[in-house]
Amino acid sequence: MVVYLDVIWLLNVCFDAMLLWLTALMLKRPIVWWRLLAGALIGSLLVVLLFTPLSAIAQHPLAKMAASILIVLSAFGFKRPRYMIENMLAFYFATFAVGGSMLAVHYFFAEQLSVQNGLLMMHPPGAGDPVSWLFVLVGFPVLWLFSRRRVEQIREKKLRFEHIVDVIAVWEGRPLALRGLIDSGNQLFDPVSKTPVMIVDREKAKDVLPEELMAYMAAMTVDDPPEQWAHRLRLIPYRAVGSGPQMMMAVKLDRIALSYENEWLEVKHGLMALSADPLSADGEYDCIIHPKMVQAGRKLTAS
Repeated sequence: MVVYLDVIWLLNVCFDAMLLWLTALMLKRPIVWWRLLAGALIGSLLVVLLFTPLSAIAQHPLAKMAASILIVLSAFGFKRPRYMIENMLAFYFATFAVGGSMLAVHYFFAEQLSVQNGLLMMHPPGAGDPVSWLFVLVGFPVLWLFSRRRVEQIREKKLRFEHIVDVIAVWEGRPLALRGLIDSGNQLFDPVSKTPVMIVDREKAKDVLPEELMAYMAAMTVDDPPEQWAHRLRLIPYRAVGSGPQMMMAVKLDRIALSYENEWLEVKHGLMALSADPLSADGEYDCIIHPKMVQAGRKLTAS
């Protein structure tokens, strides 16, 4: 059997980089590509060592643990012990989730038993089987995408109904400070662009939106939209409890910033719809935020 070390090394670099990327997405860590690549290169060195006299050392659990620490340090740096431990556990979780899924799917479809000349023969699939390599090349990206989607759904469900955050909505350079409720029951999207929609108390929106624009949005008509804002208006379909399909008007904001878990997140693509009725009877919050805005938000850095 011929072993192409350069191909094996390149595959491991790619796989390690994608696993670090998935780890960063799980923990919402800043993604610095050169650091992820550095961590992937360190991880691939273990594969190279397997084909040297140091193979026994490379296969030792302590060596693998040390390599994992170096990989995570290179990819995410060190801030405090808890930060490091979270990164390590998430990296192992991503590795076991994707790697374990690949093994499960592989053995699920593998034909390991056959009857030859009246004898029951077992044929365990080998690592050097070309079909196995094809499965890895196709299966890894598919399972990576599947795992990423599952992580996003878990994060969305984690957002509590009662989670209230500070929000700044910017319209034509004018900021509007709000208090927002993150509500997973809000699933309003622009059906074309899939942009999430947040619902804002109309009285609060008066501070930044022109009266002409608000009157047009309240009238719910698609005829003769204000020319200067026509490109920002969107019709959003929705269905309320006990009623059929309905429509509401939303407007595209410049950007949205919200404070979540002690850091500010920027949402570049967000729509704002208006509610004629107060959203909170006691005035505890002024808007209802779509959970996807929290997931899609990018951490704001000081400049």
